[in-house]
Amino acid sequence: MAKRRVTSRDVAERAGVSRTTVSFVLNEVEGVRISKETRQRVLTAAKDLGYVPDATAQALVSRRTRIIGLVFSRSYHHLASDAFLLQIVDGLLDVVRQHGIRLLLDSVENLDQKDSYLSLARAKRIDGIILSLPRTDDQELHALAEEGFPVVLIGRLPTEKICSVDVDNRSASKTAVEYLLSQGHKRIGCITNAPTSFIAASDRLRGYQEALSDAGLAYDKNLVRYGDYSPHSGYEAMSSLLQEANSPTAVFVASDVVAFGAMTAIQEHKLKIPDDIAVIGFDDVPLSRYMNPPLTTIRLPAKNLGHRAGELLFDLILHQVEPGRRVTLDTELVIRNSTG
Repeated sequence: MAKRRVTSRDVAERAGVSRTTVSFVLNEVEGVRISKETRQRVLTAAKDLGYVPDATAQALVSRRTRIIGLVFSRSYHHLASDAFLLQIVDGLLDVVRQHGIRLLLDSVENLDQKDSYLSLARAKRIDGIILSLPRTDDQELHALAEEGFPVVLIGRLPTEKICSVDVDNRSASKTAVEYLLSQGHKRIGCITNAPTSFIAASDRLRGYQEALSDAGLAYDKNLVRYGDYSPHSGYEAMSSLLQEANSPTAVFVASDVVAFGAMTAIQEHKLKIPDDIAVIGFDDVPLSRYMNPPLTTIRLPAKNLGHRAGELLFDLILHQVEPGRRVTLDTELVIRNSTG
């Protein structure tokens, strides 16, 4: 049996440091503060283990562009209003800085544009792409996968053999609605975070439907509205729901940002949260706890999503992981005053 090749992970474990530190030391990256003692531990560990740096890893430092792209498949207008995405960027920047590479941020809203992602990859001369908010109708991902271009999704596409970092949106949404059911609500509305062409929106709607079904309640499409990432879309959707002859006593909003608009609409209709209508969100952006009342929500590890996606892309570029690796992070129900 062939002997297993020693990797940078082995060196990191032997030296008691991160793989990033190993990369900095062995590739002699400039401008990084590493103590002489730590540097020597890494060099000693590499020598003792017989570590030979991967040629691709060395190419990343010396000959590649040392730039990765973060692409959002929606408009900059939406990005500006979504604190959740800023947390993703924050987590990714940690990895970018650690590895001494740079981040290019772009938004591609129009998927009809021919070769949109492929053109970005070629024209910008980047080493890999992290695509956030994948859509089910995005055909460019097939081309990227076929070409072997390094790409990581924040989110998922069930038919794609592409690396991804995500949460279980269906299960988390089901948990949110089950909590409203446990509070005695039977007429529960739903406002999606986005059009259901975005798979996260589709999964969150499905979790809502499954929770109702398990409770023996019929799905009523008249209690469902579709948001579009923004507070304004939540305001419009909630205003519409309140016009129903038998309006809901609780509403699951599949995005905190969209929920902010929904809460404003409720209050402008002279209704009290949660006395007249309970509200539960999704994401747990920092502002949620400071709303009036503070918003019950599903906490997503936003910063960790960005961080893990960055590390996964770096491993993919260095051929240290096979395409198709999926990482699923945990979520948590955070109960605050908006649900009583």
